[in-house]
Amino acid sequence: MGAVSFRVTRRAASALAVVLASTLTAGNTGGPAAATSTTGPSATSGASAASATVRSTTPSTARTSLAVAAKRQSRVFRDGDGREVTLRGFNVSGSTKLYENSLLPFRSTADAARSAQAMRDLTGANVIRFLISWEGVQPSPSTIDHAYLDRAVEQIRAFTGRGIRVLVDYHQDLYSSHLFDQGSWYTGDGAPEWVVKAGGYPKESCGVCFLWGQNMQTNEAVRRAARDFWRDRRISTPEGEVGVQEAFLRQATAAMTHIRQRLPEQDFAAVIGFDPFNEPYDGGLEGESGLEWEKTYLMPFYQRFRAAMDAAGWAGKPAFVEPLVFWNTGFFEEGGFTAVGALGTRYVFNSHFYDGARMTIDPSPASDGVYGAAMNEIRDRARALATAPFVSEFGHKLSGNGSDRTPWMVRAMYQAMDSGVPGKNWWRTPAAGGDVLSSTQWHWDLYSGRHREVMNRNPAKVRTEGDAWNDEDFSVVAADASGTLATRLDRAVLDRLYPSAVAGDVLAFAYEDLARSGYGGAGQQRAWLAVPSSMPNIAALVRDRRFGVLVWREPAAAPVAPTELHLPASFTAATTVVVGDVATRAGLPASGPAAIATEAGSSTAHRLLLSPSGAAPGTVHAALVVGAATGPAVTPAQLAAAAAELAAWKEQRFPT
Repeated sequence: MGAVSFRVTRRAASALAVVLASTLTAGNTGGPAAATSTTGPSATSGASAASATVRSTTPSTARTSLAVAAKRQSRVFRDGDGREVTLRGFNVSGSTKLYENSLLPFRSTADAARSAQAMRDLTGANVIRFLISWEGVQPSPSTIDHAYLDRAVEQIRAFTGRGIRVLVDYHQDLYSSHLFDQGSWYTGDGAPEWVVKAGGYPKESCGVCFLWGQNMQTNEAVRRAARDFWRDRRISTPEGEVGVQEAFLRQATAAMTHIRQRLPEQDFAAVIGFDPFNEPYDGGLEGESGLEWEKTYLMPFYQRFRAAMDAAGWAGKPAFVEPLVFWNTGFFEEGGFTAVGALGTRYVFNSHFYDGARMTIDPSPASDGVYGAAMNEIRDRARALATAPFVSEFGHKLSGNGSDRTPWMVRAMYQAMDSGVPGKNWWRTPAAGGDVLSSTQWHWDLYSGRHREVMNRNPAKVRTEGDAWNDEDFSVVAADASGTLATRLDRAVLDRLYPSAVAGDVLAFAYEDLARSGYGGAGQQRAWLAVPSSMPNIAALVRDRRFGVLVWREPAAAPVAPTELHLPASFTAATTVVVGDVATRAGLPASGPAAIATEAGSSTAHRLLLSPSGAAPGTVHAALVVGAATGPAVTPAQLAAAAAELAAWKEQRFPT
């Protein structure tokens, strides 16, 4: 994954900008004609055509672009229409760590298009975290591989052409695969071979390690390499002496410049920002605390990367910056940016979350509200840093010891990102749930279980199973023999009702997915979002059904676009029920105050459009959305009674 170390288991400015804007050699300042290509085959042309086929359904550039904006006491993402946006999607993908994939998520643009279409259709995802590799961009000190970047651009367009936004991520784990011996139990990804060779690192050894993330704490080669990066150690290369971090920032500037130039304006508008460094770890605190290390080394690096973004034409997009990897793992927690001051809206607080305890020593299953405190910690840190939060990795393994608990663990993570209040308490204290968290789950691998990766350049170690990397298996999808993608987790966990764009401010949101605790329809089915006995008509309406509740406040100026919620596949036009002040009805028409429309880039995924008519600024709305494909027919009397209960509840919990 990107992996947390103790995930235990797995896991200045203007002058600098001028320097960083220069490319590495005079001969490598142009486009593909000037590039040296060292990676796999060129992208196929099929997916470019596929992108074009859905371009007419893609939202406008203004509506697609995002900014971090104020919301009372917090910061959220807003689109060009001023709507509060929730981003939900997946990482694509751990395959970027693999040489069989030429260090890109997909082997061809056609594969990217096929994956993007399946993601949009199966889950309604509206964002991906797109991994690239320093080694892929800069295979030698004097080379920027523009062909590699062009393939990345085409793969990105396969997603933006289907209405999916993109966060680009410079990925690394354990610094580099080139630190590891052919016989090693583990491997890494990130830095190119020429950087590692120049470092002169000792023979790698993790010692008594059962989990790959322990290398960050015990493998001296990995630790020294990281320490050199943060201290910008000067190294000698065939092209002369250079600082390690300086070299990274130069190639990053060149890469971002090229991506900006190659992406059409509409596609670039759908790129939400850049993640400069996956899961930073210190390499040795040397007597400092994690907070001091973040302030002394990590934040200055992010400021330099921010200057590189500005120089490369990314000034209007935030840097999605991650704290020290250990900050919220449950073990040896340090960091979290509490000593760096406010980040502001040119940065996003970008956290990962994995349940370190349940990945190692805690055998208990997940349950209602179990991750509320962890997700609220992310909300609180972002609020204190005066920016928006984002959870760019979370999840759990899908095979091996403990994977029987994965469905409800992932369910509980989504529940806590929807609201920081347990379902049993939500109706009593909905406003205490905090903002809905945007996120990308780890991960979406088109090639899951069908890899052929030569690990650490050792032909005797060919990895085929799972993610083909350090024995991980996290992909939520897999392809069958015909290439058709299907979800490996219960689709009810992944294809969720969520408020994708709200005209105003979200005040509260919760969703009951009724996902089973096992795989393939097995296991328990238990509702977590319990309706209190004081609301018997709503309780009867939602019993044994999936449903969600959204409460939002009208903006100061009249909205120019509707409020939108992604509808899971089981919420059909004929069987979706809406109850609230905007509309109360069974069945959704194609127009009106509560209407159904297809998601951009899909003919099978749908969204609910809510358009209040003539509401005054500051008006609070509430909508109960129910998937009523099962159970008894919903009667007009039931609807009226449920609407009366919802209205009374709204006035009590959100008085105007």
